[in-house]
Amino acid sequence: MPKYDYDLITIGAGSGGVRASRRSAGLGARVAVVENLRVGGTCVMRGCVPKKLLVMGSHFAEDFADAKGFGWTPGQAGFDWAALIRAKNKELDRLESVYHRILRESRVAEIAGTGIIADPHTVEVDGKRLTAANILVATGGWPSLPDIPGIEHAVTSNEALDLPALPKRIAIVGGGYIAVEFAGIFNSLGAKVTEIIRAGNILRGFDEDVREATAHEMEKKGVHIKRECIVRSIEKSNGAYSLRFAEGETMEADLVMYATGRAPNTKNIGLAEAGVALDKKGAVVVDRYSRSTVASISAIGDVTERKNLTPVAIAEGEALARTLFGNAPTAVDYANVASAVFSQPPIGTVGLSEEEAAKRGPVDVYVSRFTPMKHTLTGRDEKSMMKIVVDRRTDKVLGCHMVGADAPEIIQGLAVALKCGATKAQFDATIGIHPTAAEEFVTMREKQPEEG
Repeated sequence: MPKYDYDLITIGAGSGGVRASRRSAGLGARVAVVENLRVGGTCVMRGCVPKKLLVMGSHFAEDFADAKGFGWTPGQAGFDWAALIRAKNKELDRLESVYHRILRESRVAEIAGTGIIADPHTVEVDGKRLTAANILVATGGWPSLPDIPGIEHAVTSNEALDLPALPKRIAIVGGGYIAVEFAGIFNSLGAKVTEIIRAGNILRGFDEDVREATAHEMEKKGVHIKRECIVRSIEKSNGAYSLRFAEGETMEADLVMYATGRAPNTKNIGLAEAGVALDKKGAVVVDRYSRSTVASISAIGDVTERKNLTPVAIAEGEALARTLFGNAPTAVDYANVASAVFSQPPIGTVGLSEEEAAKRGPVDVYVSRFTPMKHTLTGRDEKSMMKIVVDRRTDKVLGCHMVGADAPEIIQGLAVALKCGATKAQFDATIGIHPTAAEEFVTMREKQPEEG
């Protein structure tokens, strides 16, 4: 008789947890996954997927306007927010059913409820105790809110995806990618958007040219970015909300959205009690094989605060399954992981920023700014920016960055080149596809002059 009920119990059925569970089952393990919300996790249900659908929906406003430059005479266009939300929710229902089927066909037991670790080999779900040789924590993250008066009036990205109606005036607090993406969505759909940030610019941690280019294009499109500003309180008055800032100024909005960060989902699930070490943010401390300080407990995805991207969580889940049940200890390589921000215009980036690269040694920088071919006829005042960062000593390309239409699609291909260690000479030797925006990455020859 088996010593434990399962070989693996996964707490959290997001992208990483599902991948780890089904791949472990495929390697012969007896697996159960515990989930207290919808299967699919943040990305599928509350993040990447629904958000990008809203980005796509919002972009039609510009598409209709741009069509005139190409000889089209569009009719009167109208927008129905509720219809978009219904269509988005229908797609999420479809995706969730796909996840259920994947788990079913993989012979992974689904257990609905909140999983709490009772000891290094026991998970309690709504009073029922289940045992496992291994426990995997894949509970992701959750929006965090500051403790200020009136914060209960604010929504997060979770609620913003399901608003009953589109407000006319929206204040978005935060300068990260989630705030930037929602600012673009709401602005394109006709709301008056003010993005409130503590810093001097949006997107801290991104390349400076990317930050500048994105902010400039957002402001040209009508988003007001209120810089170096701290919200002290929020009050509800006459059906609207009044925000008071540190310097005493106030502003009114019909909706206040906070996107000031996410925290690992580690509270009240028994981790510390079981001896699992957490860092100062509450993230699970793990080694390169995703093992926590308790040998039988592992963690992957956003709950570890390593690199909070869905494809990374999936890679960690795959690696964990191989490590635990494939007799092939596998660690994820976090170098040159490409990422995107679905702002308007979008961002694609892979490798090091100029600032990061310069800390390692001398670099050569190549930058191109241009009007996309489409807008030579539309007349729209929008610029694309492309940038290559090169190690001057080795000629190796350290980073590629783009702000402009199709940036994520273009950067995905360049991520392969960087993973292979491509040099600038190899970029230069590559013949471009004409006419495309992507060819700029293989035709940039003029180095950006060094400051000073």
